[in-house]
Amino acid sequence: MIWPEIRYAVLGLAFAPLAYYVVAIVAAGKFFRKRPQESPDFTPPISILKPVRGLDREAYENFASFCRQDYPEFEILFCASDREDAAVSVIEQVIHDFPSRRIRLLIGAEPIGASDKVNKLCRMVREAAHEIILVSDSDVRVEPGFLRTVAAPFRDAKVGGVTCLYRGITDGSFAADLQALGNSTDFSAGVLVAWLFGGVKFMLGAVMATTKARLADIGGFESMADHFSDDYELGSRIAARGYRIELSTFPVSIVYPRMTLRDALRQQVRWNLSVRYSRPWGHLGLIFTQGLAWIVAALCLVHSGLAAVGYAAAYVLLQSDMALSVGARGMGDKLVREKPWMMPLREAFGFMAWLISFFPQRIHWRGQEYRVRERRLELVRPRNSG
Repeated sequence: MIWPEIRYAVLGLAFAPLAYYVVAIVAAGKFFRKRPQESPDFTPPISILKPVRGLDREAYENFASFCRQDYPEFEILFCASDREDAAVSVIEQVIHDFPSRRIRLLIGAEPIGASDKVNKLCRMVREAAHEIILVSDSDVRVEPGFLRTVAAPFRDAKVGGVTCLYRGITDGSFAADLQALGNSTDFSAGVLVAWLFGGVKFMLGAVMATTKARLADIGGFESMADHFSDDYELGSRIAARGYRIELSTFPVSIVYPRMTLRDALRQQVRWNLSVRYSRPWGHLGLIFTQGLAWIVAALCLVHSGLAAVGYAAAYVLLQSDMALSVGARGMGDKLVREKPWMMPLREAFGFMAWLISFFPQRIHWRGQEYRVRERRLELVRPRNSG
C-alpha cells in the first residue's frame, strides 16, 4: 500500500511537466515571432570549418548547400584524418563542381587531445583566412540565406557567438524518425525555455559561430581538446567573458543516417551524458520534462476516473501543442505533422535513455570509443593497438 503522502506528492508533481509544456509553448511563440536578423550592408567574410570523419548520408548535398550560399565572401575548410577517409572523394567532387568557391581540403591534424574533432578544429582555425569562423558538422544542410542570418548578430560587439536550432531529415526508418522528432521537439523546447529564462549560454554543435578574437580569449580550441562537450564549453566560456550567445531563428537540418534502435539509443544516451557532465543539476532536472512517465504514474495512483481522464487529456493536448509549436510551426519540420502518433513513443524512448545515462557509460562516436572522467574524454584504444 502506498502512503497517502507519497500518492499526493506524485499526483502533484505530475503537473510539473504540464507546466513545462505551457512554458515551452510560450517560449516558442515569443522566439519564432522574431524576424530572422539580416543586415544587407553587413556581410563580413566568414570561414566555415568542417571537420569530417567518414561518409554521411547524402554528404554531397550537405556540403553543396554551403557552396550555394547567397553571401559575398566566404571560404570552406574541410579537414579529414587521412586520404583514405570515404568523405575525401566527395569533397574533391564538390571542389570540382564549385570552382568559383574557395574550398580547401586539409589532411591530418596534430593530436593535441582526445577529441579528434577538436584536434581538427585547432588546425582549421590556424588556417582560416577570416575573423568570423563558423563550425558546422558534416551532416548539416542549410538553405541559401543561412550565412546572412548567422553573420548579422555580430554587428553588435556584445555578441560573442551565434548558434542554431536544428531539425532532422531522415530516410523514413523508425529509429531515425525517433531521433529526429526528439531534436525538433523536446530538445529544442528545452533550448527555448533556457532562452526565455535568461538567454542561451551555450552553443549547439550543429552550428557554432564566433570570432578568432573571442576564441583566443578563452584559450582557443586547444583548451577544449579533451572535453566531452566542446559545444557547451565554447558557448559557456564565451558567455562567462561577458559576451552574449545569440540563438538564431534560422534552423538548419541534420541528415540522419539509417540507424537501428541501438544506434539511436546510443546517440540519445550520449546527448544525456553531455548534459550530465556539463550541467549535473540540469540533467537531474530533466525528470520534470518527462511528461509520459509522470502521467503514467498519476494514472496508476489516481482514484477518480474523471481525474484520470483529466490527466491524460491534459498531457495529450499540451504535449501535442508543444511539439507543433516548436517543431512544426516554429522550425517547419514536416515530420512532426506527418507522424504525431510517434510522439508518446519518442517520449518513452527519451525517458529510457535518460535513466540509462545515470550509469557509467562509454561514448561511441564516429567509429571511436571514449570514456569520460571529470568531463574529459579518454580514448579507449583497441586491444591490438599496442
